[in-house]
Formats: sequence, structure tokens, C-alpha cells
Amino acid sequence: MASLKDQLIVNLLKEEQVPQNKITVVRVGAVGMACAISILMKDLTDELVLIFMEDKLKGEMMELQHGSLFLRTPKIVSAKTIMEKAVLIWSSSPHCKLIIVSNTVDILTYVAWKISGFLKNRFIGSGCNLDSALFHYLMGERLRVHPLSCHGWVLGEHGDLSVPVWSRVNVSGVSLKNLHPDLGTDADKEHWKEVHKQVVDSVIKLKGYTSWTIGLSVADWGLYGIKDVVFLSVPFILGQNGISDVVKVNLTPEEEAHLKKSADTLWGIQKKSSYNLIRRKHIIQFKSEEMIWVDTSSKMT
Repeated sequence: MASLKDQLIVNLLKEEQVPQNKITVVRVGAVGMACAISILMKDLTDELVLIFMEDKLKGEMMELQHGSLFLRTPKIVSAKTIMEKAVLIWSSSPHCKLIIVSNTVDILTYVAWKISGFLKNRFIGSGCNLDSALFHYLMGERLRVHPLSCHGWVLGEHGDLSVPVWSRVNVSGVSLKNLHPDLGTDADKEHWKEVHKQVVDSVIKLKGYTSWTIGLSVADWGLYGIKDVVFLSVPFILGQNGISDVVKVNLTPEEEAHLKKSADTLWGIQKKSSYNLIRRKHIIQFKSEEMIWVDTSSKMT
């Protein structure tokens, strides 16, 4: 007796469904779910895979599947794995690009790159994008203008050694430094330096649970006098193969010195810790790590 499906649908051609692009979120917790929802709402992928660590989080995936009626992503699936198997990313999807969103993001992005053996342009860390977004917001609040009209970068390490580029801060193209030369310095009677302090304090307070915003951290080698291989936040151009170009921002000598200090601090941490991390050849020790694995190859599974 024919099934209901057979009575309803007559198959004319056996067709293998291969996604044109695929995004996998590894170790889905609160941050990973925020990433997954953002990916779905922006219609970025044909297939979204969520890799969980706990059975109870399967309910999160089921909710996303139930809401797929309102989304354009045709396939949402889940898998349970241990983090040791995350290293299979390199072999099963050799053309993938990775976005690391867990802290300490700069170090973890470096370690993931070293483990993989891939070109560094395929690794992006969340970096200081959140810092920059908060920087814009706080400036807008103080000036009573919309944050979209406020422009300025926070570069370097994602943390207390991040570097606000006061020399390039502007509102709708108007340089604040030209209007107020003491901007961001200790001599500033308006204490604009406190804006960056608020950014740092907020990041430290909320660290590990602040990734509704995905950010930008790239390998900074040879720029701004930095000779060691470290991953710092700098503006870049993103193409289909990952990071294609880095935008070199003209910094003041003081800003460049602060950025160099940020790089030296990260390099010092890497020298002490990265050997043992890389030697293990797996990612299981990163208890809080969540990464987004972007597979744009239709041949990969």
C-alpha cells in the first residue's frame, strides 16, 4: 500500500541536495545561540549546523526548526560532539573560514590558526568590534546624536589594553580632535578619556557573554612596527576567501606606541601558553570556546 507521501508526490528525478554555503556553530551556548539567530535573521546560509555540548540545548535547536516557517534557511540541523572532534573541521572542510568569538579571543584565534595550518586570512576573531560599537554608542549618548553618525576605531587587544584612535574620531565627517585638541588626553577638561574607560570596564564586566555583535580581529604582522605574529583588531576588507586587505590607519606616535604595547602583551602571553595548547592538537581545553565555521564550498559535507 502506497504511503501518504507517495500518494501526494510523484518523484521524477533523484536529486542530491548540496548546500551552496553552510555555516556551523561549534559549541552552542548563549553566545552561540545569539550567533545562530543573527545568521538566520540575515539569511546568510542555506544550511545551519549547531554542534551542542549538552542534551538540554537540543531544545534551542528545535525552537529554531519550529520557527523555520518564518525564515529562508531551508535546513537547520544539530549534532552532538566532543571538542576533540572539532579538529575534524580542517579535514572535512578544508576551504572553510573561521570566526572565533570566545575570550580570550585574540589568543584563541592565534591558536586555532596554528593548529590548522591554514593561511591566516581565513581566521577572524570577534576582537574589538564590540568595543568600537560601544565607543560609538557612548559618544552618541554624550553628544546627543545617533551612534551611526559617530565614527572611530578601538584597535588592539580586546580588553583593557585596547587603543581608542582619538585622532580619527569624527561625527558626520567633522573631526573632534580639530575642534578639541585635548580630546582623549589627560589634559582634557571634558574628560572624554572616560568614554574609553567605560568601554573597557563594560567589556571586562560582561566578558564571555557579549557576542550579539561579531567582530574583527586579524593577524597583525609588520604593521605599526609590530614584528611578532599576534592577532589584533584592525580594520580590514573581507572577500570570498577571507581577509583580502588590511586598512592601515594613520596613527599618532602615541597611539602607535599603545598599539605596540598591546601587541607585546599578547605576544608575551602566547609565548608562555601557546606551546602546550598547540602541542595537544585539539581544542578541548577551551572550555568556553564557541566558533563559527563558515563553509562556502558546495562540495564539503
